[in-house]
Amino acid sequence: MRLKAIGLVAGVSITALAMLVGFGAGIGEPGSAQAEESRDRDGDRDREQRGKRLSEIDRQINAHAEDMVERGRQIFRFDTYGSEAFFGDALQLHRAIAGAKNGGVGPGVSPKTALAVGLKVDIDALPNQLKAQLKAGKVNLDDPATTLALLKLNAVLGLTGRFDSSGRITSLGTQCALCHSRVDDSFAPGIGKRLDGWANRDLNVGLIVSLAPNLKPFTDLLQVDEATVKKVLTSWGPGCYDAWLDKDGKAFAPGGKRACTLIPPAFGLAGVNLHTWTGSGSVPYWNAYVAVTQQHGSGVFFDLRLGGTRDSEAQYPVAARSGSFNVRGTPDLVTSKLGALHFYQLAIPAPTPPKGSFNTAAAARGKEVFNGRAQCSTCHVPPLFTEPGHNLHTPAEIGVDSFQADRSPTHMYRTSPLAGLWTHQTGGFYHDGRFATLAAVIDHYDSTLRLGLTSQEKSELVEYLKSL
Repeated sequence: MRLKAIGLVAGVSITALAMLVGFGAGIGEPGSAQAEESRDRDGDRDREQRGKRLSEIDRQINAHAEDMVERGRQIFRFDTYGSEAFFGDALQLHRAIAGAKNGGVGPGVSPKTALAVGLKVDIDALPNQLKAQLKAGKVNLDDPATTLALLKLNAVLGLTGRFDSSGRITSLGTQCALCHSRVDDSFAPGIGKRLDGWANRDLNVGLIVSLAPNLKPFTDLLQVDEATVKKVLTSWGPGCYDAWLDKDGKAFAPGGKRACTLIPPAFGLAGVNLHTWTGSGSVPYWNAYVAVTQQHGSGVFFDLRLGGTRDSEAQYPVAARSGSFNVRGTPDLVTSKLGALHFYQLAIPAPTPPKGSFNTAAAARGKEVFNGRAQCSTCHVPPLFTEPGHNLHTPAEIGVDSFQADRSPTHMYRTSPLAGLWTHQTGGFYHDGRFATLAAVIDHYDSTLRLGLTSQEKSELVEYLKSL
């Protein structure tokens, strides 16, 4: 009787109670389908309750995020910030592209030439009829008029042509995508779907700009003749650009070497503090710096480190003279776009390497070397592969000269993130491409830090780096 009484709780039998709490057989068994369904219903109810509490703010956040990504994408790909005033009105670069036969000057730039200097074509911007003609070889790729037609379609990454009612090109502007996008070559080399954030190491910016009919903006700024300007611009080569020339006027590194730095990728930057090789600022800092002082868009840029003090004027005499450390363009076509542009760039993930592009087993062993004897992870902290925080080092710490670091207000070098490293091996490694291969980079650190790595460890480390 006592057991029976104990088994009754307010008239509920042990069997019924067991079923209610999930310990009985059949529908209450933990592993049964019915139990799974019950948990799913409970989970749905929990989510529904959370949704009732947070739905409004969640909707606001989600809608804001989606809007920022989409606006940032459009800005990154298509916004010129009013740079037509410089590349078109001042340099007259559009006239060199058009050629004399199309109302410009000189031979013009054909699609073959454009692709040869690293410009890319967005296949999704082309109508199907034109794609079919390209496949059939019925499009004249030696005619600058074809380049103009591509510009009219907004199909050339990073360049926007302005045309009058008669179809004549009247100006030219630039976008972020010019240097920081590629295509997947799915249609043909240099023609395919956009790959935003990828460094365009094929792009010969200096050579393209040197074609401009009027280089007076550069000769006046740098106080040199046109021949010198062209010599400097053509010294850069593919994938290299000098973002400090208009600030310090240092056209060449010691020994007559080029002073430009390799174009960095603009993906995998979420969580990363300082941007570019010498870490002068964050991503939005560089967006403003480039849009206003390099693309010469109409906007605001301010940094007293580049010419507003006695010390900075000594380091940056050109900026001090031109006032490019404190630009107040009107109308301001840049500042309102920095937030969405930043948001979009942080949303671009580092791409994963193609299957079969590295030895999986060797990479796994290389990971152990990376985190162990090679000491790589001390600075390239996974999964950011740079230091959380102030990710800068002195030139002496990494065993290289200080020329490029000393052009920066930091006088240091940033620990570059490594994710997606496989996409930007063209042109070499480090800020100036001084190391042609990953193996050469590893040899440098093995020597500088006296690591004593074996040849096998070095080889496995290369495979790991290729896998990131």
